[in-house]
Amino acid sequence: MLALSYPHIEKDEDQPARLQRLPRIRIAQIVMDYIAYGWSVEEICRQHLYLTLAEAHAAMGYYFDHQEEIDQEIRQEWQQVQEDMTQATNSPFYLRLKAKGLL
Repeated sequence: MLALSYPHIEKDEDQPARLQRLPRIRIAQIVMDYIAYGWSVEEICRQHLYLTLAEAHAAMGYYFDHQEEIDQEIRQEWQQVQEDMTQATNSPFYLRLKAKGLL
């Protein structure tokens, strides 16, 4: 089996795919702008000045070759955000602020 290599992308076992130059940036984060806003690669780079055109193209190429993996990562992140929001609205701090009319 031929293994594909993606310039600008690193993917360690059991870790999300990331940019090599900016390892805090996951491919899924870039893809979310594509999905949510319909941005082109050029627009993604205009909105995120730290990205190079080559990195953004590599990220989208990786996504289209590994769409199920990245979509699953996005779904899991969305579910975590929803759970966190539910927990936050039930916290004593939130309830006190809401009772005082501050939220």
